[in-house]
Amino acid sequence: MQYKELRPFPKNFLWGASTSAYQVEGAWDADGKGKSVIDMMDHADGTAGFTVASDHYHRYKEDIRLFHELGLKAYRFSIAWTRIFPDGVGEVNEKGLAHYEELIDELLHYGIEPIVTLYHFDLPYALEEKGGWGNRETIDAFVKYACVVFDRLGKKVSYWLTINEQNTLILHPGAVGIPKGGKLPSKNDLYQQNHHMLVAQGKVMALCHEMCPHAQIGPAINMTSMYQATSKPEDAIAAHNWETIRGWSFLDLAVHGRYNRLLWSYLENRNWQPVIEEGDLFAIQKGNPDFIAINYYSTATIAESTGDASDVSPRAGDQQIMLGEPGVYRAEENPYVDKTKYGWVIDPVGLRLTLRKVYERYNLPIIITENGIGASDKLNEDGTIHDDYRIDFIKSHLEQIQWALTDGVEVMGYCPWAAIDVVSTHQGYGKRYGFIYVNRGEFDILDLKRIRKDSFFWYKRVIESNGVDGLFHND
Repeated sequence: MQYKELRPFPKNFLWGASTSAYQVEGAWDADGKGKSVIDMMDHADGTAGFTVASDHYHRYKEDIRLFHELGLKAYRFSIAWTRIFPDGVGEVNEKGLAHYEELIDELLHYGIEPIVTLYHFDLPYALEEKGGWGNRETIDAFVKYACVVFDRLGKKVSYWLTINEQNTLILHPGAVGIPKGGKLPSKNDLYQQNHHMLVAQGKVMALCHEMCPHAQIGPAINMTSMYQATSKPEDAIAAHNWETIRGWSFLDLAVHGRYNRLLWSYLENRNWQPVIEEGDLFAIQKGNPDFIAINYYSTATIAESTGDASDVSPRAGDQQIMLGEPGVYRAEENPYVDKTKYGWVIDPVGLRLTLRKVYERYNLPIIITENGIGASDKLNEDGTIHDDYRIDFIKSHLEQIQWALTDGVEVMGYCPWAAIDVVSTHQGYGKRYGFIYVNRGEFDILDLKRIRKDSFFWYKRVIESNGVDGLFHND
């Protein structure tokens, strides 16, 4: 649909950027922090680990001053559960709580809204040894952790996210990393974990509404639209299969508190349905999210399954994993979209479509909590980093957000990945995302100096003008 003119970005639009604790903080064992599953995973050879990362834990004041210079209205970050409860349960680690309170105070001092993710992939390893999310006791541990955080930080935080990309954890458990021993959970185990996460999420959202009545809370899902490869009806069915299993089934539970019927038929047919105890669905329903956070990177193109092993075709990795599944769908190439050097599909228009679909289905405000392009940024001899590709990527997606706003979608904010260079889960510092360069190599820490990229100055201009300057080729 085309319009005579586009609707402007709202005056209170949350122009932000994102990170996660394990990818940016470093200080992996400082001040009483316990080990997480990330700390104990086997990392890719030849790439940086997470022990030092970008040392944000020690340098957050310097970083927040840069965020203020950038003009950020919001900073989306995660709390490391193991800084609060080193073993996931037990005694509270005061130093961990104090760190996040100081970080939040620093943000508020500069007028930056904290958007806090409670869980971003880094489950305490002590809980993993007891069965992780497959153990119902982890539900209670997560609720207890959230209660302590809400009690200490709740008055200072207006926006909370529960679990980051639950669908990635369940559908592609190897995307985050391979656990010690290299064995991934079975589908039965994964969907039981998924159910326990949903119960925990529902209880924590209800707890937030009770303890922090001024605040809003919502799930953070990796969401995207699926295109059918051709006008063949069976391709349309396959695209709907995967769009439902990958996205709608998770959000239907988080928002409506009920299992999607297509998903449940899929699970029953394969004998993968989880054990649901009395009161579980009520706990999920009681969550009642205030908004939906989506991480959007790309779309996918889907064709009818052939029903055999040829459906399975490994792709680029991370959120871009597109394996195919016999009897469900197969992935196809899309000639109408671009790709990054890492094979990630670039589809800004797909963001507009995804926003329209999510808003039409749930009628809740949406905040985009991840969107970005990874690249091997080059630090020049004169201290500059020319990342026009990042400017082009983010500009094209912001333009489509403005189209979505004009379509009537209530988009409340945009927090691209990432505020500052972080450790890429699979490519270390060979693949960077930030507006701010961190001067370090894979294993040579160097001086960790923060250097503004060209995209820093461009995004600053966009924010200052509330999206008027720097978009739609007007610069």
